[in-house]
Amino acid sequence: MSQHGKKYSEAFKKVDREALVGVPEAVDLVKELASAKFDETIELAARLGVDPRKADQIVRGTLSLPAGTGKTMRVAVFAAGEAAAEARAAGADVVGADDLVAQISGGFLDFDVAIATPDLMGQVGTLGRVLGPRGLMPNPKTGTVTMDVAKAVSDFKGGMVEYRTDKVGNIHLRVGKASFAREDLIRNIFAVVEELFRAKPAAAKGRYLLSVTLSSTMGPGVKIDPALARESKDVLAAIA
Repeated sequence: MSQHGKKYSEAFKKVDREALVGVPEAVDLVKELASAKFDETIELAARLGVDPRKADQIVRGTLSLPAGTGKTMRVAVFAAGEAAAEARAAGADVVGADDLVAQISGGFLDFDVAIATPDLMGQVGTLGRVLGPRGLMPNPKTGTVTMDVAKAVSDFKGGMVEYRTDKVGNIHLRVGKASFAREDLIRNIFAVVEELFRAKPAAAKGRYLLSVTLSSTMGPGVKIDPALARESKDVLAAIA
């Protein structure tokens, strides 16, 4: 068995697969189990009580994590003229119009988020088959179709993340790195949960937050009690 296999097996034994814990306990356990030689990413997975096949039950948006994500986002911007100059000044990694459309059609995908000015969405729309499945298609609902490209670039470079339900109602979000202070991870997790409830569709009925799981890149998942995932006031006061 590989070294990774042994480490994972040992970590797996430390996790009670059925136990539901509070956010601080989950953070402590996931940080302890992150034993890889690199700084593992911490991810939160939430299962929501929605039917994403119905347009009025898709949950999507953006939020800025209080402590950032620990990752420098690579930002591509579809813009021309003054807007393109503003995007470059704000730190966009790649900026273009027809030329960027052609680049991406040719296989270039070295970016994490794509932003576009409204006037270029006709051309960007031709990349739907490439960008859509990867969750990279600019959309007004996530603030990635905008005339204020400089602000959008700054926001995403500064720790803003996009989220969207997949076809079965799951949302996966990066909430930090294993090297983050536990307080920062706790704040980020509560911020995500609050945002998900803020974005709850009016059409969603019954239980909304069905399950929450926290894990590191190479570690097993730790289940957070959905009932405790929103009880942030006392917890945040205790770690302040």
